[in-house]
Parts: sequence; structure tokens; C-alpha cells
Amino acid sequence: MGVTESPRVAVVGVHGHGASHLRTVRGLAAAGRARLSAVVDPRPVAGTALTEAEAGAPGPLVPADARWYPDLDALLREAPPDVVVLATPIHTHLPLASAALRAGCDVLLEKPTVASLDEHAALLDVVRETGHRCQVGFQTFGSGAADELARLVASGELGEVTTVGAVGTWVRTRAYYARSAWAGRRVLDGVPVVDGVVTNPLAHAVATALRVAGATRVEDVASVDVELFRAHPIEADDTSSVVVRAADGRTVAAGLTVCARERTPAVVVVRGTEGEATLRYEADELDVRTPRGARTIRTGRRDLLTDLLDARRDPAARLRCDVADTGAFMAVLDAVRAAPDPRPVPEDLVTWVGEGVDAHPVVADVEAWCAAVADRGEGFAAVGAPWALPVPSATA
Repeated sequence: MGVTESPRVAVVGVHGHGASHLRTVRGLAAAGRARLSAVVDPRPVAGTALTEAEAGAPGPLVPADARWYPDLDALLREAPPDVVVLATPIHTHLPLASAALRAGCDVLLEKPTVASLDEHAALLDVVRETGHRCQVGFQTFGSGAADELARLVASGELGEVTTVGAVGTWVRTRAYYARSAWAGRRVLDGVPVVDGVVTNPLAHAVATALRVAGATRVEDVASVDVELFRAHPIEADDTSSVVVRAADGRTVAAGLTVCARERTPAVVVVRGTEGEATLRYEADELDVRTPRGARTIRTGRRDLLTDLLDARRDPAARLRCDVADTGAFMAVLDAVRAAPDPRPVPEDLVTWVGEGVDAHPVVADVEAWCAAVADRGEGFAAVGAPWALPVPSATA
């Protein structure tokens, strides 16, 4: 495969999270590492903030010589780039990534990978068929702190690992779920979307905990148990527990919500017989506590698009987040997809805070119950979360 000195990059889906990818490409272009050849979005970019200089930033996100296309097919017919970045709705990932790979492009695909385990298998087939690379945008797979935690677990410094837990207590407002037709949906027009707390906002917590536990591939997962709930008036889950039994016997448990009183940093906590380590993956910081003492490790993070571009130059290089290494996470997503619809949290356990589109629900004591899931390696019902307990039957 020939590799150009300055690979042509196209970003698909630019009027939302895709703008962050445009900023990355702009930085790479300034360093002579890549150039933005095209943007793809149903809405034109001409005359928008994307084509205007940002305050305090070196020029527009979309330069004048980058072409706009309304859809990916139009771009691939006319001028296939070297790399396609896909920042599009979950249910579009498989068809768009497959089209780009078959057109000869390498792909950076935003998380979650696809909308089902069957789709994951289909995408792996396309990667093998085409010989092109597909990196998935689980940013924590580029984190030096996550690398350090994985090495710490493997070294035995923590002793025998007893629990690997993840806790995410975030906030999402009404506006978040009103931003698009697919937001907060399980199915849209008969197609799986699976846009819940486990699979989208706090997907990094789940994927990172699995990686630290040594579970990345589908075959690394023995079973997945999920308990899905919602306080927002949506189809999907916004407050959920996940318990994964890995093939090697380890348990990974996550307590996740976007119905907290306030957003706190998401963490992955590993407890062992000789110590404990807490990864704050958003900040790339790792706290370690063992009989040897306490220390904090702060690291940088390897950008996944840069990693993909470097891998194009070296056929022997492994991607930091190859699509195959998201198989364990996809087993979790598939369990969420196949589970019964989320149960509503009882109204007496929910308080709404704020007004209008800025309002958000707060589930009573949800932070403590999410922590209990991670600590004990059991789901909401087993740890006693009141919204997960069986509803008493009425007496005659």
C-alpha cells in the first residue's frame, strides 16, 4: 500500500463532535503530517464557524481548499482520501466504515464501534477482506496512565486482583437528548441504535475497565449481566449496572449514570490483595496505594488519528485501538441491545433540577449505589439500590 507524505484526510460528520477531529487534523496539517482534503455532512459548511478563523486559534477548521460533500458516497466516487474519520450516528458506522474501507481508505471510527455484535463481526470481515486499517475512537486506549495501570496489574504489585470496577456519575440535560433524532434511542426506523449510558456517554469507562482486566476480544468475555434503568423520558438507559465475567475468571463491574447531582470524574478502580489503584482516565492520572507507599502517576495521551497515520507508514505496527480489540466492549453493548427495555426509576426517587432544556433528573443516592456496584462486583439489585428491587405485589 502506497503512503503519501501528507495523507489526505476526510472528516464525516462535522457539525457536532466531528469538529474536535477537525481541530486534530488542523494541528497535524500545521506539522506537515496530514491535510484536510474534504468534509462530509448533509449540511453545508460554507459560511459557518467551521470555515472562519477561531478566536486565538490558527485559522479555520475547514480550509478553503477542502471540498464539501453531502454524503460519503459522493466523496468516494470522486476523490477517495487516504483516511476517513467517521463521527456519525452509531447506526451508520457499519455501512459507512465498510464503504470507506472498500474504497481503499483507512478509517478512524468514533466509538461505540457499531450497533451489535453481528455488525462487529461483519466489520472485522471487511477489514480482513480489504487489508485496510480501522481504528476505533476509544481515546483512553491512547492514555499512558491506562497503560501504566495495565502494567501495574500485570506486574503483581497489587497482588491478586479481586475487583476491577468503573464508576461514572455524570449529568445529561433534556437538551442532550433533544439534539438529534437518534439520541437516547434503542431503535430508530427498525435499526438498532443502542444510545444509552453504557454504550455512549460512559462507554470509555466500560472499555477501559475491560482493557485493564485483560479483556479486549469477544472471546475474552464469558458472560455479561446488565440492569438498565432510566429517569429521563427516553427509550434507552441512563442509569445502569454492568457485570462482566471474563474468560479468565475475573469480574469487571461498572455503575454508571448521567442522573447525578453533579458531574464527577469517571474512574476505573483496581483492588488487589496487596493494594489499590484508581485511574482518572479523563485526566490521564493514576493513584497507586500499596504497602510501599502512595504515588500519583501523570502521563500524556497518544492521539488515535496520529497513531493511525503512523501505522500507515509501518505495516508491522499495531493500532492502539484496533477494531478487533473492541470485541469485549461489543459483547457488553450487545447485552444492552438484547436486554429488556430499561425500567423507569420510580418518581419518588427522582428530583428534577433546573428549568427547560437545561433541566436534568437526579436519582436519589445514585453516586453511592454506582460505587457499590464497582466495589462489590454485583449489579444494582444485589447491592440493594432501591429502584432495582422487585416491586411488592399487591395483596388481595
